[in-house]
Amino acid sequence: MRWILGVVGVLVAVVAVVVALGYALPVKHVASRQARLPQSPDKVFAVVTNVQDFPAWRPSVKRVEVLPPNEGRTRFREIGSDGSILYETDSLVPGKRLVNRIADPSLPFGGRWTYDLAPDGNGTLLTITENGEVYNPVFRFASRFIMGHTRTIDQFLTDLQKQLGTARD
Repeated sequence: MRWILGVVGVLVAVVAVVVALGYALPVKHVASRQARLPQSPDKVFAVVTNVQDFPAWRPSVKRVEVLPPNEGRTRFREIGSDGSILYETDSLVPGKRLVNRIADPSLPFGGRWTYDLAPDGNGTLLTITENGEVYNPVFRFASRFIMGHTRTIDQFLTDLQKQLGTARD
């Protein structure tokens, strides 16, 4: 019986440490990654803005629902391994920049992804920057120490490079 209480005590202590560390971490974070792609900025831009085709080349996305625009801004919902996430396009400069924001306030996280595309020789330098927010302290701990803030960006770049037929930097 004593060992059961010891195990329970250790588990409670671990949970308390995770919660305390989660509360100590900032809600907001910035993460960024780059990839050099041999395709033109216009070609890369066409792929990252064609959300209807995401399920064909992003294994984590099972379905995309394109929704009516909100004040002229594109809206879509990704359904996949991360659940259902509503996005809204805040800014779009063809061939140069795209900013998508999570538009669902009920999620335990939020933020925006900025895709900056710059000519790089005959190809493109793509920089993706996540200005993220994680509201739940346990998720904040997991995002920082278990998954890493760049996990989703890294997976997106890997999937994009496969779609474009290129190898990852």
